[in-house]
Amino acid sequence: MDKFIEIRRDLHKIPEVGYKEYKTQSYLLQYIDSLPQENLSVKTWETGMFVLVNGKGSSPKTLAYRTDIDGLPITEQTGLPFSSEHHGFMHACGHDFHMSIALGVLTALASQPIDDHILFIFQPAEEGPGGAARMLQSDEMKAWMPDEIMGLHVAPEYQAGEIAVKKGLLFANTSELKVVLTGKGGHAAYPHKTKDMIVAGAHLITQLQSVVSRSIDPLNSAVVTVGKLEAGTVGNIIAETAELNGTMRSLDPEVMETLKTRVKAISEGIALAFDCEVKVEFNQPYYMVYNDHQLTEDFMSFASEYNGIHCIECEKAMTGEDFGYFLKEIPGFMFWLGVGSEYGLHHAKLNPDEKAIEPAITFITDYLRSK
Repeated sequence: MDKFIEIRRDLHKIPEVGYKEYKTQSYLLQYIDSLPQENLSVKTWETGMFVLVNGKGSSPKTLAYRTDIDGLPITEQTGLPFSSEHHGFMHACGHDFHMSIALGVLTALASQPIDDHILFIFQPAEEGPGGAARMLQSDEMKAWMPDEIMGLHVAPEYQAGEIAVKKGLLFANTSELKVVLTGKGGHAAYPHKTKDMIVAGAHLITQLQSVVSRSIDPLNSAVVTVGKLEAGTVGNIIAETAELNGTMRSLDPEVMETLKTRVKAISEGIALAFDCEVKVEFNQPYYMVYNDHQLTEDFMSFASEYNGIHCIECEKAMTGEDFGYFLKEIPGFMFWLGVGSEYGLHHAKLNPDEKAIEPAITFITDYLRSK
């Protein structure tokens, strides 16, 4: 199993963002080419790929296992000897772990296929702009459309050897938010001759805090967060433009539509109040991750009796994952894999415990063989 730790470290060095995973795809293909080929069929798609392990049964189903392959625009601060060689980019969400585990399971099944077909989906652009929905519509996937699908995501809050999952809703609906306000810049000494977009932006941020507290049923859950405000150049010039970037999350698709309606209305109200122009964009909408009840229950039963794995029934989270698009069309589930780390997902110092890789490969392989 040491080779899959080595693979994880190799991949950790070359993080690439969505649809630019050229080195990553090349590395994956090179490794897959080294496996026994008699049971494999490989198709590339954009910077990702589909790998089918042909089953040996007389009437096989197709079971899918998905891994994401992209990194994040984050400058790594771990100090590890295998830190990112791509400055400004990092596998800060554990996709290097996801890929090495997928390759481990693929390696085992390529040599000893089971009765059913196993489709490995190496998906680009999970972090954005989203690869799952497009892959679903591809001719390659339509030709190999699976009957069931599964995937995992690393979880720093759980320890190696622990997995966490629940039936039904696991992750939220999400949408990225961008608002651009345009007024009139000028000298700070003559504010009456300008339209100050820092003031307008500040009022907009404050007003957006009322969306969840006053427009959403308190028995529902939602989030509207502005994580970035960009405006102005120097202290004595009034800003002509302000750009706000944020995220919205909900546990109900209808609530997400309410969030969009209210954010747009408030933004247009601010534009009217401050005599400026406004442009509102909702980007990267991700559908909720909703686990199939029966398949998840069967998975939890298998995990609860598996030596070396501790299965925890977890709570739903406001995390976003475009794996939800697969689950919208195909029965399946996603689960958390513990990788105990002091730092969380998307943190520049995230350092997952590599002791999670070996048991994850063995466990997932045995689970698929049990189907």
